[in-house]
Amino acid sequence: MFNCDLHCHSTCSDGLLPAADVARRAASNGVDMLALTDHDDLEGLPSARAAAAVAGMAFVNGVEISIEWESLQIHILGYAFDAADPALNAGLTSIRSGRIERARRMSAELAKVGIGGAFEGAMRYAANPSLISRAHFGRFLVETGVAKDLRSVFESYLVPGRPGYVDHRWATLADSLSWILGAGGIAAVAHPGRYKLSRADMRRFLAEYKELGGQAIEVVSGSHTQEHVDTFGRLAREYGFLASRGSDFHGPGESYFDLGQLAPLPDGLKPVWEAF
Repeated sequence: MFNCDLHCHSTCSDGLLPAADVARRAASNGVDMLALTDHDDLEGLPSARAAAAVAGMAFVNGVEISIEWESLQIHILGYAFDAADPALNAGLTSIRSGRIERARRMSAELAKVGIGGAFEGAMRYAANPSLISRAHFGRFLVETGVAKDLRSVFESYLVPGRPGYVDHRWATLADSLSWILGAGGIAAVAHPGRYKLSRADMRRFLAEYKELGGQAIEVVSGSHTQEHVDTFGRLAREYGFLASRGSDFHGPGESYFDLGQLAPLPDGLKPVWEAF
């Protein structure tokens, strides 16, 4: 099996390892092709690409763009684009610009339930302060004993309706696709099984996504169950989408799967990497 991992993160967003270390770890795990997909940022791509080249591993540019669709946050992956494209870079800058203010508001909400110092605590984990995220707050809450692990943090504090969650205006679906496609790239919906969408709403979303130029969906993901894999494999066939595969690796001990340690794509799907 050609072992592609097309979804992972470094310290340039909310991962635990520097970008070059992510690439070296992927190569040592037997990954044949890697895409580094940091949230809304391209800073780690040059060092990851250089480390991949030394290791003899294929590398493609990647990014994970935060969007809002009908008040729901969804992530769109971009692959094999021109990282110097002005419109893509300007769009990603616009998304990053509001993160620090959101983090201060999150800290204020946590303080209301007796959790102090969250902003400063989360910032200690953010190697790139402009990309401070819920994951950084989650690590602080685990460190201070408020929760036992990141999963329980998100369930109890950092999702809609819980203390610490703060809404934020992200890019639109049309924005993200225009940036990726305009830079010569391929778009994929990240971990579609994670979104709280009914079957009908998922179909509406995928129809709009395809109409706007979306080409792929992530079928095998670190957070997908076998039921998710079966469901999104069927939808990929139905809509004519390419199929992607990625661990969503954030760091040792903090991810569902290590880099490259995923099941293969189901039979009958066209892998997205064949289009690179």
